[in-house]
Amino acid sequence: MKFTGKVIAITGAAGGIGQTLCRYFGERGATILALDKSDRVTNLGLSLAQEHISIGSAVVDIGDANDVAMQLAALTAKHGEVDVLVNNAGYSRHPTIDRTSPEDWASDVNGNLNGAYNCVHAVLPGMKKARRGAIVTVGSVNAHTSLGDPAYSAAKAALISMTKAIAMEYGRYGIRSNMVSPGTVRTPLWDERALLDPDILTSLARWYPLARIVEPIEIAQAIGFLASDEASAVTGTELVVDCGLTAGNIVMSRELTLEDF
Repeated sequence: MKFTGKVIAITGAAGGIGQTLCRYFGERGATILALDKSDRVTNLGLSLAQEHISIGSAVVDIGDANDVAMQLAALTAKHGEVDVLVNNAGYSRHPTIDRTSPEDWASDVNGNLNGAYNCVHAVLPGMKKARRGAIVTVGSVNAHTSLGDPAYSAAKAALISMTKAIAMEYGRYGIRSNMVSPGTVRTPLWDERALLDPDILTSLARWYPLARIVEPIEIAQAIGFLASDEASAVTGTELVVDCGLTAGNIVMSRELTLEDF
């Protein structure tokens, strides 16, 4: 797939999946608008520019609609209007309801749900004017079942509805809206957790029919498909990329059937 001439805005660009997304699209000819709340995004921009990837970067709090509008306006004035928005930014800080205060809940929902909406709100006028565009939002399998991190999970579930609403309302302008929902992805976060439990990924693997977790490039490839013209008739859908986790409970199935499959 080629994205030559496309301007692709990527939030959460400095994270594990975000960096892979920037490189994936950049190597395929796109101009990248890299957005992240961490100033690491500046170094990412410099690094990718040295690899001859066209990129502009900005430190932005996507939970602040005014900040999003201002930073995107500055980037698009230099690089052109956004053709593709990848709503990748997200985080989880509170593993249980018991450890989540009302303020914590509001913060997580703002960062994961409201932030995605703020970015959509900022790019839709340009896409509507151009009568084309693609929005791909990164969700999570947490949206479908309880796996901890309840505020994060609730926000990701709400993103499914937002994705469908955009598809319904803006399809007549040639704008497509889809979602990729990962399972566990091998990002630097898991390297940190492995310091506490070196066997954690081995333990997790038994829950996945493919006997492994997802690699960041596999998320990028799924997003790349939905962002491309090859998915020109695909809108309002969710593509789950989880190595089979949500296909069923394989550990319980083995115990129920007494079969090792």
